[in-house]
Amino acid sequence: LFVGIILVAINPYKQLPIYGDAIIHAYSGQNMGDMDPHIFAVAEEAYKQMARNNKNQSIIVSGESGAGKTVSARYTMRYFATVSKSSSNAHVEDKVLASNPITEAVGNAKTTRNDNSSRFGKYTEISFDQSYQIIGANMRTYLLEKSRV
Repeated sequence: LFVGIILVAINPYKQLPIYGDAIIHAYSGQNMGDMDPHIFAVAEEAYKQMARNNKNQSIIVSGESGAGKTVSARYTMRYFATVSKSSSNAHVEDKVLASNPITEAVGNAKTTRNDNSSRFGKYTEISFDQSYQIIGANMRTYLLEKSRV
């Protein structure tokens, strides 16, 4: 088993101007280590390895309640949607990005660290075509804490 890049990110509990389209474009096409550590650098490396080696890639987002896992996963999906965008499949990418808030609407609970903490584990599989553009996605949800739903 090979484990690749590990990024340790800390939730600042406030919005920072480091996740916009300009930052996405700055990381797009860059080599790992050429830019500061960032969730977009991890996403770019996975995207690049998928295209270069024609092999599936995985990004695991882990952490305790309130760590920002859902937001990090959303930024990763937005990165893929932006760098793979074409006019023909823009609607598919928009649907992939729009599907995440639906899962967050049900089954969340307040904790001491997070007012809207998910009780679910999520596995999202994003499918790409031969041009490495998003063509669909499949999201599986696993109930982790029945007692707090």
